[in-house]
Amino acid sequence: MDLLVIAIILAGLYMAWNIGANDLANAMGTSVGTGALTIKQVIVIAAVFEFLGAVFFGKRVTSTIAKGIVPIDMISSIHPDIVVLGMLAAILAASFWVTLATFYNLPVSTSHSIVGSVLGFGLVAAYNGSISFSDIHWGELTRIIASWFISPVLGAFLAFLIFTMIRSLYLHRASDLPSVEKKFIFLQLITACYIAFAHGSNDVANAVGPLSAALNVMGVTGTEIPIWVLVMGGLGMVIGMATWGYKVVETIGSKITELTPTRGFSAQFATASVVLLHSYSSLPISTTHTLVGSVIGVGLAGGIAAVDLGVIWRIISSWIATVPIAALTSAIIFVGLEVIFL
Repeated sequence: MDLLVIAIILAGLYMAWNIGANDLANAMGTSVGTGALTIKQVIVIAAVFEFLGAVFFGKRVTSTIAKGIVPIDMISSIHPDIVVLGMLAAILAASFWVTLATFYNLPVSTSHSIVGSVLGFGLVAAYNGSISFSDIHWGELTRIIASWFISPVLGAFLAFLIFTMIRSLYLHRASDLPSVEKKFIFLQLITACYIAFAHGSNDVANAVGPLSAALNVMGVTGTEIPIWVLVMGGLGMVIGMATWGYKVVETIGSKITELTPTRGFSAQFATASVVLLHSYSSLPISTTHTLVGSVIGVGLAGGIAAVDLGVIWRIISSWIATVPIAALTSAIIFVGLEVIFL
């Protein structure tokens, strides 16, 4: 049991590191892409506001990931070790996929990865007879999946609307465009803080949700999610951003469409607002999808030719692959862990 406690805490840190390297890099990529902030400045902002979002607003989504997809209480009453091994498998499966995606500079969804992985464990548990297939929370899962489609569209629409208003009110009337853009660099600093807070509030759950469920079953923590678990998740994300986040920053910041401070501000404000709204609703959405949708939205404001459709197709292909790959990998790892430990 002590070995499993250590293993799942390390796995949780590994997942948090992956979230920072891929997902947090997505969130902050527009600030770097417009030249508003350097990588070092982004890391400092993330260190502060990711923690604040994770610690003060991260419990809602963490509870959904921990117990909202698979009936953890039901499984733990039958065989607590199955929950521990299942959650360990879910974290490892999601982490491996995100590491691979980051290596290829692809901004995938860590939310999709962990939800798919937890579902993969649940399906194996149902196949083994620990629960029935109907016991999986399909209604909540449907609500989560629906939000994945709504959030990028909402981000694109809101970013398109904000940038169109800025262009109409300021850019078209300005005699000195560079001066106007320079003023929005300061506003991008504010939206960078906003998006880091929103990201921490939603995506910390992808690392600490399964970890929290496992620690609770093992009796290490109570039913309440302890602050130290959220802090650990926030710390892991910041380290991931600082050590490997530059790879995905380049894709978001410069390859989808040309970003200026006004466009970057529009994309960031739209993304942060959509993500924070879903955090309040306890829904684990994809910051990646929302931000890419928002960047596409400001790109489309300049016409379809302003958007690199080839890059977008690569990103969407990785999105489609995420849930089935994560679920299958989690199922395979879970079966392997059962052979070793049970």
